[in-house]
Amino acid sequence: MANRFKHRWRSDLLIVLGLLCLLFLIFTAFLNWMLALSGLVLLALAVGWFILNETIFDKELTEYISGLSYRLKKVGDEALLEMPIGIILYDADGKIEWCNPYLNKIAGGGKETWVGKSLDDVSEALRPLTLSDKDDSNIEIGKRQYHVDVRRDERLLYFTDITDQMILERRYQNERTVLALIYLDNYDEVTQGLDDQLRSTLNNETTAVIKEWAARHDIYLRRTASDRFIAILNEKKLHEAEETHFTVLDKVREKTVPLSHIPLTISIGIGAGVDQLTDLGSYAQSALDLGLGRGGDQVVIKRPNGEVKFYGGKSNPIEKRTRVRARVISHALSELMLESDQVIIMGHRSPDMDSLGSCIGVLKIAHANGRSGKIIIDRDHNVTGVVRMMEEIRKHKNLWPHFISPEEAQEKLTERTLVVVVDTHRPSIVAAPLLLNNARRTVVIDHHRRAEEFIEDPVLVYMEPYASSTCELVTELMEYQSNERPLDTIEATALLGGIAVDTKNFTMRTGFRTFDAASYLRAHGADTILIQKFLSDDLEQFNQRTSLIRRARTYKEGIALVVGESGTAYDQVLIAQAADTLLTLEGIEASFVTALRTDGQVGISARSLGDINVQVIMESIGGGGHLTNAAVQLADTSVEEAAERVREAIDRYLEGGLT
Repeated sequence: MANRFKHRWRSDLLIVLGLLCLLFLIFTAFLNWMLALSGLVLLALAVGWFILNETIFDKELTEYISGLSYRLKKVGDEALLEMPIGIILYDADGKIEWCNPYLNKIAGGGKETWVGKSLDDVSEALRPLTLSDKDDSNIEIGKRQYHVDVRRDERLLYFTDITDQMILERRYQNERTVLALIYLDNYDEVTQGLDDQLRSTLNNETTAVIKEWAARHDIYLRRTASDRFIAILNEKKLHEAEETHFTVLDKVREKTVPLSHIPLTISIGIGAGVDQLTDLGSYAQSALDLGLGRGGDQVVIKRPNGEVKFYGGKSNPIEKRTRVRARVISHALSELMLESDQVIIMGHRSPDMDSLGSCIGVLKIAHANGRSGKIIIDRDHNVTGVVRMMEEIRKHKNLWPHFISPEEAQEKLTERTLVVVVDTHRPSIVAAPLLLNNARRTVVIDHHRRAEEFIEDPVLVYMEPYASSTCELVTELMEYQSNERPLDTIEATALLGGIAVDTKNFTMRTGFRTFDAASYLRAHGADTILIQKFLSDDLEQFNQRTSLIRRARTYKEGIALVVGESGTAYDQVLIAQAADTLLTLEGIEASFVTALRTDGQVGISARSLGDINVQVIMESIGGGGHLTNAAVQLADTSVEEAAERVREAIDRYLEGGLT
C-alpha cells in the first residue's frame, strides 16, 4: 500500500493519456468513422476499468488511514498511560487537573488518584519550581530522584526517573582515584641529636600512626623515603577522611612529643578531581608545596576547578630554617643580581614598617653586588610609623633618591631587570601590579603563610612562615653577602623597626634567630630611640584607639569582639593596635576588631595567644595571616555585616566546622 501511495501520480498520467486518445479518435472519425467507433469502444472500456480501479483504491486508502489512526491513537494512549514517564496537568492555583497512572504510582497514591490535590502533596519542591524561571530540576519523591521538565505555557510537568543514573554517577565519582603525598615536616630537625634507639622508636611510632590511619580508611600507603609517603585512595575514602578532619595530624604530634620533646608534624598534599595520573601528581605536589609554604602541619586538597581546602595548621610553626639555607639563598640572590642590569624592589600597597625595612635591606644587597637599585613606594601610604620613617629618610641624600613611583619604575623596566617582591607573595596587593606582569624575572621574599594566590613563575622564592618578619629574613641574607657594605643608621633602624613591629616589641612569634638578627642590626647602629619615635602615638590616635577598645564586648568565653562605630573611619594601624591591646586583658584569649578603614573598606584584625587559630577564621572570610595574627579587608559591605560574618566564622570554628 505504501508503494501505491508513493506512485499516486500515475493515475493523473493515465487521465492525460485518455484525453489525448479521445482527441485522436475525433480526428480519426473524419477519415474513417468505423475505425474511430471501434477505438471509442475500447477507450470506454479502459475508462470503466480505470474508474473501477480508482474506487477500489479509495476504499483501501480509507481503510488504511482508519487503521493507522486507530493504531496511532492506541500507541498514544499507551504511551500516555503506560510509559514510565510521569505527567501532570495543573491549574493556575497549583491544583492537579490530570495525571497519568505512572505518576500516581511513583507518588505513592496507590488506587487513589492525585487529581484535585495540590502539587505540594506530591512534593513541596514542585510548586516553587513552577513559580520560578527554571525549566527543569531534580527532586526527590519517595526516596527516588526524578528529573522534572516544566512546560509553563501548557501547565504541564514531565517526571523522568534518574535514580539509577545518579547512583551510577555517584559510584563513578566515589571511585575516582585520589593521590596523596605525605611529608614529615621537621623529621631531620627532630631526629638530629637523638641516639639510634630513640630515633628508631620515633620512626616506628610515627609510621604506625600513619599506617593505622591509612588502614582505617582503606588507603594504599607506600613509604618512598625516610620522611615521605605516597598514598592512593578514592573520592569516597577522601570524603570519610575529611569528615574526621584528618585527626592523623593531631595523633602524630601527640605520639611524638613524649619521645623528642619537639612535636613531629606532617603535611599532606592531595590531588583530586581529574582522571589523568600525571595531573593528579601535579595537583598533589602543588598542594603539598602550598601546605609547606603555610607552615606545614596541615592537609591541603587541590582540585582542577581552583577549589583548595585546608585542614589542620593548629600548631604554632616551629623554627625549621637553617643557616645553610639562608646562605644558599643569599648566594643565589647575588648571582641573580649580577646577571641583571638593575634591581627594582617593592612591597605591598599601604606598606608597613616590615615591608619598607625589608625593601631597604634588599637595596643594600643590590649595592653590595654592584647593581643599582630602586624601591617602589606607594605615595598614598598613610600608616603613621611609615610616614614618620619616610620623613626621616628624606633627610638622607644617599637613600632618598632610590625611591621612585610605580610609573617611574615602569619606564625603567628592561628585559634584564630583576624585580624583588618582599613581605607579600600575592600579586593582587603588590605596590605595582603592572610592573610585576611585565617583569621577566621575579624574586619573592616573604614570611607569611602561603595563600592560594601566588606570583607566577618566580625565579627564586624564599618563604619562611617561621620567621618573625621579612626584615629578619633579609637581615640574615645580608650577613652572608661576600661584599657586605656597612649599614647606615637609618637603614639598620628601618630593618630593626620592621622586626619590632611584627613581633610586638619582641613579645610574639620570636625565635632565637630573631634575636640574632636584632643583635646584628643593633651592632650596626640601629637606633631604638628612633624606632620608638616612629611608633609613638599622638594624643588623637590614643583617644581613637581608646574609644575603639571601649566598645569591646565578650562574644564567647575568652573571645573579645569590637565593632567600630558606623560611619567613623579608623587608621588600619589603630584597628590592629586595638586588637593587640585587648590580648593584654585578663581572660582574653583572642580578639577581633571590626571597623571602617580610612580607604572605605571594612578592616578586621584578629589576634590570639595561640590556643585559637585566627588564621583559619580569617581565611574563611577571605583573609589570611598567621595562627596568632590575621586580618582581612572587605569591600562593599557595612561594619555590622562584616561583624556578623566574624561571629558566624567564630561559631563555625568553635563547632569544629573550620580546620
